[in-house]
Amino acid sequence: MAYGDTKTSKVDMYQNLKTRIHRRLIEGMDFTNIDVIDKTVLMREIGRAVESLIDEEGIPLSQVEKESLIVDIQHETFGLGPLEPLLADPDISDILVNRYNQLYIEKFGKLQKLDVMFRDDNHLLQIIDRIVSKVGRRVDESSPYVDARLPDGSRVNAIIPPLALDGPVLSIRRFGVDPLKMNDILAFGTLTQNMATILEGCVKTRLNVLISGGTGSGKTTLLNILSEFVPTTERIITVEDSAELQMKQEHVVRLETRPPNIEGKGEVTQRDLVRNCLRMRPDRIIVGEVRGGEALDMLQAMNTGHDGSLSTIHANSTRDAMARLETMVLMAGLDLPERAIKEQVASAIQLVVQLARFSDGSRKVISMSEITGMEGNTIVMQDIFVHKKTGIGPDGRILGEFLPTGVRPRFMEKFKVSGVNIPLHIFEGGEV
Repeated sequence: MAYGDTKTSKVDMYQNLKTRIHRRLIEGMDFTNIDVIDKTVLMREIGRAVESLIDEEGIPLSQVEKESLIVDIQHETFGLGPLEPLLADPDISDILVNRYNQLYIEKFGKLQKLDVMFRDDNHLLQIIDRIVSKVGRRVDESSPYVDARLPDGSRVNAIIPPLALDGPVLSIRRFGVDPLKMNDILAFGTLTQNMATILEGCVKTRLNVLISGGTGSGKTTLLNILSEFVPTTERIITVEDSAELQMKQEHVVRLETRPPNIEGKGEVTQRDLVRNCLRMRPDRIIVGEVRGGEALDMLQAMNTGHDGSLSTIHANSTRDAMARLETMVLMAGLDLPERAIKEQVASAIQLVVQLARFSDGSRKVISMSEITGMEGNTIVMQDIFVHKKTGIGPDGRILGEFLPTGVRPRFMEKFKVSGVNIPLHIFEGGEV
């Protein structure tokens, strides 16, 4: 027998043993008072019960194997099975389950395959169902894909057969237990202190800021960080598809969309929520990600007294972000002239922040651009700061520098009126 076959058979034997003991444990448990028992006491009692069942099986196991089996069954009973140790590792940023027996993680910006696996497709489906049911979502043949979240705010997407041909697929985008702060991303080299000072000033002076970038570039992270600069005296209303934002203020109302029920009714979209929040006396509206017809209502809110709003958008450049925003306004179903849409965008948003994720896993603010108005039929933008890539180091790290373009933004006058003092020398630079 080849080594690979021996390894596979050992894995199968372990999975079969775990399944048998887990089934016997469930059959023998009394669930009537389980909610009132302290979790630490409960886990200790389950550990003892599992140890007793292992002894009854009569299979010789080392102490390490026995302890590992006990922990696995504890996770299987009250947690998310094989995902539990991965979720406990703060350095893992993504967990990607392609099939029940193929799992990848991203750690420090690099993807790596793990030997961790589920028992079969049904086992993976049970874990997916356990995640989505906790936030009132469902996944079945009539609704074979779903967005959900974990208690720590981590983003979850699941898609199952018949849409996923090789079995259920699960993708988890992690959010740290301790959310990143501005000092953290400064230490990572995501931006410079001068750029951070400008962003803080934009939030405090109630400029409307749009954060743009590709998948995994850190848009939501930066939005969370910028939201910390919103004064605690203001009423914040957040609108999201799946609640991820972690506001630190006390006066916050969080709204989340709702998918249609099994009869196809009862759906509540982001556009519905943006419209509704305008009737809730918001000081700030934060849309987690603008992706459809709600763009029109968001822009109108920004243009009618709801200054200081924040949102994110998927786009590869600041110019692409403007084009996507215009397309989303058309998705609202109104037959608006192109120029009218562009004027709405140009007057509503003052700053666009572009993020990018590089091949070494690092994330950078590659440009900060001010929208200054319209010229003819074109939205006029001017870069304030840009990131200039200079090469790749011997360790594979991306080399580059952040440069001011020498342009002094027009919103500096608003900074001055609002009492936010920014030294003008931070804009001094040459042509980039």
